[in-house]
Amino acid sequence: MDFVTGLKCKECGRLYPAKALHVCDFCFGPLEVDYDYDAIKASVSRESIEVGPRSIWRYSALLPVEGDDNLSMGTGFTPLVRAERLGAELGLPDLWVKNDTANPTGSFKDRVVSVSLAKARELGFKVVACASTGNLANAVAAHSARAGMESLVFIPRDLEVAKVVTTAVYGGHLVAVDGNYDDVNRLCAELTSEHDDWAFVNVNVRPYYAEGSKTLAFEVAEQMGWRTPDHVVVPVASGSQLTKIAKGFKELYSVGLLDEQPEVRISGAQALGCSPVAEAFKSGRDVIRPVKPNTIAKSLAIGNPADGWYALDTVRSTGGSFASVTDDEIIEGIKILARTEGIFAETAGGVTVASLIKLVSEGAIRPDESVVIFITGHGLKTVEALTGSVRPTVTVAPKMDAFAEAMAGRLAGI
Repeated sequence: MDFVTGLKCKECGRLYPAKALHVCDFCFGPLEVDYDYDAIKASVSRESIEVGPRSIWRYSALLPVEGDDNLSMGTGFTPLVRAERLGAELGLPDLWVKNDTANPTGSFKDRVVSVSLAKARELGFKVVACASTGNLANAVAAHSARAGMESLVFIPRDLEVAKVVTTAVYGGHLVAVDGNYDDVNRLCAELTSEHDDWAFVNVNVRPYYAEGSKTLAFEVAEQMGWRTPDHVVVPVASGSQLTKIAKGFKELYSVGLLDEQPEVRISGAQALGCSPVAEAFKSGRDVIRPVKPNTIAKSLAIGNPADGWYALDTVRSTGGSFASVTDDEIIEGIKILARTEGIFAETAGGVTVASLIKLVSEGAIRPDESVVIFITGHGLKTVEALTGSVRPTVTVAPKMDAFAEAMAGRLAGI
C-alpha cells in the first residue's frame, strides 16, 4: 500500500502532490515526503516487518514507493557489529558499528538510490542522473544498469580512481567536471531546468532519495531489539543523512514500533578541511558559511551543504555535538577501526571514527551511553589516502633464515 499523502515544505508547511518536485514555490524551502502515519500504524507490526525481505524493502510501508515493483539489489539490513575491542580502547563498553560497507556497491548510497530510482520509474522517468563525490556515482550507475535505465553521472574530475572505475564499468555516461562538488551540483541544477524528463536523484527527486537514509535508523532499532541507542555519530556531507536518521527514529515511535519515545543524542562528524556545519555549531552561529573543500575525505567534501542548517538544528535539539578532524586523524581513524574490528572504511569512515575519539575525549560522549557509529563506505574506494602510511612489515628473501632474521623480536606472543 502507498501511505504517501504528498510532499510538504519543511519551512512553511505548504502541501504539494507526490511528483518530481523539490522546492516550495512560495518560500523556496525544501520539500519532504509526508505520510499518513495513522494508516501505517494500523497496517504494520514488528512481526510483519521481521518476516519481510532482508533488505530496506522490509520497511516499504515507511518508504515513498507505491506497490511491490521495488528496485532491489539486496541493499540494506547490513551488520550492526558490537565493537568490543574499539570500545575497550575508548572506554565505551556499549559501542556498535553500523557497517554499510556491506551494501552492493560498498556504501550507504545504495539505500537512497534504491528508493529514488524505484520512485523515478513509478513517475515515468527513463533517464536518471546525479551529481556525486563518488559513492552516489557508483550506486546510480549500478542501479540504473540493473533497471535498464539510461544514466548520466557528473563527478569532480579529481575523484579517487577506484570510484571513477567502479562507476564507468556499468556502461552509463560518466561526465567529469573541472571543479569541486559544489560546481558539479550547480551544473546539475541548471541541467534539471533544461531536462525535466531526467530524474536527478539529488535534485528534482531529492525528497524521495533522502528517505532512503531513514532505513539506517529502522535497522539499528530492529537489530537492537526494537530499542534505540543513547547516542549516534553520523558523518556529514550535505547533512541529509543525519536529519533522516533522526526522522527515522521518530517515525518508528509514531507508528507504534517502539515502546518508548526515542531520546537519541545525535552528533555529527566532519573533516576539518570541509567543516562548515561543525564550525557553525562550535561558534554558536545559525548561518552555515560555505567553504572551499580541502580534505582527503572527498565523499564528505561539500562546501555548501544543502541540509546543513537542518543537521545543525538536529544536533542541537537532541543534545548532541560536532567534531571536525584533520587528514592525519582521518587516516588514523581508518587504521584503528581496521585493527580493532576488522572493518576497512573509506575516508568518511575515518572521519567518523576520529570524531568519535575526539567526542569521547571532550566528554561529549559518556562511558555509560550505548553508542552507534555509522560507517558509510568501503575502504577499497579510497586506498590512495593510505599510500605511504601502510606497507609490508618486512621484505625478505625466500629463505627460512632470512625470514627468521627479519622477524626476530616481532613475533612475541605468536
